[in-house]
Amino acid sequence: MPDAIAYLMTHPFWGWLALGAILLAVELHTGSGWLLWPAACAAAVALLVAFVPMSGPVAVLIFAGLTIVSTIISRRMMKPVPDRSDINDPLVRLVGHHGMAVSAFVNGAGRVFVDGKEWAAETESGLAPDPQQKVEVTGVKGAILRIRAA
Repeated sequence: MPDAIAYLMTHPFWGWLALGAILLAVELHTGSGWLLWPAACAAAVALLVAFVPMSGPVAVLIFAGLTIVSTIISRRMMKPVPDRSDINDPLVRLVGHHGMAVSAFVNGAGRVFVDGKEWAAETESGLAPDPQQKVEVTGVKGAILRIRAA
């Protein structure tokens, strides 16, 4: 073990590259998104120490600074993923789309034409749209679209 530590002290490139690989492996395993940027920063520091001789504490400070900056920037630039129970559900993508009521609604239930297809629908507020009136999809409950008059 002392030989490995001595090797990493004389060749810090491999230590930083190993840290980046470990962080990336953990990120791939968890899928959290939080370790992706530290892994990239460790790889960047590995490249930096390969070409610019620097002490260990300076490299650690550069790594910490890069990690903080890259994480803050990425969190501001990336759009948050909406909380959905099933991201593979094709009906969820219809939320926000507009369509047209096909027939009169009875007891808050009827049919609408949205995205080139006819769907079973129920009103969100109990106010039934008239036939041929524009509607907006506000949610999905099973295979039934929740709508409101647009």
